[in-house]
Amino acid sequence: MNSNMEKPYVVGIDIGGTNTVFGIVDARGTIIANGSIKTQAYPTVEEYVDEVCKNLLPLIIAHGGVEKIKGIGVGAPNGNYYSGTIEFAPNLPWKGIIPLAAMFEERLGIPTALTNDANAAAVGEMTYGAARGMKDFIMITLGTGVGSGIVINGQVVYGHDGFAGELGHVIMRRGTGRLCGCGRHGCLETYCSATGVARTARELLTGRTDKSLLREIPAEEITSKDVYDAAIKGDKLAQEIFEFTGNILGEALADFIAFSSPEAIVLFGGLAKSGDYIMNPIHKSMDENVLAVFKGKTKLLVSELKDSDAAVLGASALAWELKDL
Repeated sequence: MNSNMEKPYVVGIDIGGTNTVFGIVDARGTIIANGSIKTQAYPTVEEYVDEVCKNLLPLIIAHGGVEKIKGIGVGAPNGNYYSGTIEFAPNLPWKGIIPLAAMFEERLGIPTALTNDANAAAVGEMTYGAARGMKDFIMITLGTGVGSGIVINGQVVYGHDGFAGELGHVIMRRGTGRLCGCGRHGCLETYCSATGVARTARELLTGRTDKSLLREIPAEEITSKDVYDAAIKGDKLAQEIFEFTGNILGEALADFIAFSSPEAIVLFGGLAKSGDYIMNPIHKSMDENVLAVFKGKTKLLVSELKDSDAAVLGASALAWELKDL
């Protein structure tokens, strides 16, 4: 009898800047119990981990106890798979290097793996989603920032320090580009994240006088969802914003294909759900810019995992590989 039969479940924990979401997951990728807490509500990381455990333990007990759990997987900003630490995460309240995986192992006695959120999404997509059976693909997460998980020959690429796969910080516009949170100018993230789309909207609205439904919203409050809602209603300016965004993303994807010749690029996040408005320009730009030898070889897919579940599923998928403590 293998240990997966004796231990039929894993736990996934997704640590976001705002919310931490956790769930118990079975081998089919069904979340059978879940919960969440506010990430920022705990001044020390000890109090935070205690609170997650306090909320998670009753769920575990209700499903047969700790001995039924194979492992815990955690997806976190600046998570380092090699060391199980979160290192200098700008959007989290605790500074420095935090040995998070070890803290969970100590409290719960369950082996714990940790990685960054985009790598977790890639593992989830490979285990339960659009990349099942694929050995070479790149996951691009389009959220507040742009993240990436790169899978080559069935392995997530971590690099020598655990931090490989920062394609959101490839510079798309040298010298004159937008200032990025990382301190450099012109990063992909400043154009193709949800935040980047809102920035493009503000720039176009300021620089132009043509009519747009977006003018009814205070400029500082515009979100990428507002741009999508306007585009659906036929708003030309909103559609142009998506074209501009898709064009830059397509250029970047053409370059990423040259790097690892992936079977597919999987897009994840709210922006990827903007349908043809964004997908058409991405496709067109990617095809126009890709090296001839790669033309038509890489599929462009949208994640199959439900947004709300994907982060937990992705994190949980890490846990199937863990050995007993």
